[in-house]
Amino acid sequence: MRRIDQLVFVGLNGYAVALDRDTGEIVWSNNELKSGYVTLLLDGDRLVVSMNGYLFCLDPLTGRILWNNCMRGYGGGTPTALVSVRGQGSQMVIQQAAEATAAAEQAAASQHHGGS
Repeated sequence: MRRIDQLVFVGLNGYAVALDRDTGEIVWSNNELKSGYVTLLLDGDRLVVSMNGYLFCLDPLTGRILWNNCMRGYGGGTPTALVSVRGQGSQMVIQQAAEATAAAEQAAASQHHGGS
């Protein structure tokens, strides 16, 4: 079974899609949502999807809808922001990318020295 950190999430024209981050293979696709511009937020073990005033909460591993809310009285536009205390800010993503790059460089260097 895949882990959340092995997936990339994409919102396209009313679809929420999960791709394998290494191969680009479609892991799941959910077309049960309303059509329109899609905004996504990974909130720990939940994928929050917003489009045209509707909110959906999906299981990020399966794409199954866990709940939805039509947000009556709040309008039908696209949200300007989705924020979560569990979501990753850009600074954390940059830090994790730097750590992954450093680890890869260290592994390549040790492999180079070990093969001499």
